[in-house]
Amino acid sequence: MIQIDKLSKYYGYVKAVDDITFSVNKGEIVGFLGPNGAGKTTTMKVITCYMLPSSGKVTVDNLDVVEHSLEVRKKIGYMPESAPLYTDLNVVEYLKLVAELRGVPKEKRNQRAKQMIEVCALGEMIHKRVGALSKGYRQRLCLAQALIHDPEILILDEPTVGLDPNQIIEIRSLIKELGREKTVILSTHILSEVESTCGRIIIINRGKIVADGRTEDIVAGFSGSSLITMEFALPTPEATIAIRNLDRVASVREIGYVAGGGWQIRIETRDNIDLRYDLFRMAAENQWHLLELHRESASLEEVFQILTKENAESSLN
Repeated sequence: MIQIDKLSKYYGYVKAVDDITFSVNKGEIVGFLGPNGAGKTTTMKVITCYMLPSSGKVTVDNLDVVEHSLEVRKKIGYMPESAPLYTDLNVVEYLKLVAELRGVPKEKRNQRAKQMIEVCALGEMIHKRVGALSKGYRQRLCLAQALIHDPEILILDEPTVGLDPNQIIEIRSLIKELGREKTVILSTHILSEVESTCGRIIIINRGKIVADGRTEDIVAGFSGSSLITMEFALPTPEATIAIRNLDRVASVREIGYVAGGGWQIRIETRDNIDLRYDLFRMAAENQWHLLELHRESASLEEVFQILTKENAESSLN
């Protein structure tokens, strides 16, 4: 549905997007991640025809965004981070206006407005002026305007900013539901949101793509070691010594007593090897009073920090 080939975008002499290439298939929900100033919003503005590329080619459903911008816009629902709203209108009036601007046939505008009010849980606010809405309800209204013309593609920039935890869960569920029928690009700084919603992530930093793939594959690719925690009923220094001598163990650190009364050690293995079975057997054979044994893999947050920090440092050298 979306094909980006060697896209670059300059602001004066500053290169905000640097020769990036990626594609998004129909029905995918893609998380588009990066620190502030990485080029996420600029890329989305080019895809949605709000901004022309400096070089490269972007197509949406085989339509060039420069040559066929009006046709492309009909296929896209765009929710910018700070969507402009007509604050003097009430919710229903605003949605009808957007439906008209989006080319929804006159006889269907009322129906579409009602559907969006139901989908985005705006029922209690239908007669309120947009200017009197809370931040959370404004976000819901922004999502409703992006959906009102039933687009094939959704571009969502920070869709859950300002929402309370319950509202965030509702919007996440809605995005998942929409992803069954539509292609979605979701930009956010909330990594847990990406993990729970998106089947694939793209990480951009300083205008360049530094990772692209399934979350679990990207995390696994950066997990050169595996951390295993063992918790005992009593201090067991002999376990520390014995485990430290295993060939596939990189290090062992005694954490000591933790909440709940157990005594913990943290084991780092080489080459992402899972030693839980061997460690459990050692504990049984040596009659160590084992309370808990679990493996900790690298998180998306840790991988994100590694990728963005490494590339930031390399650009300074």
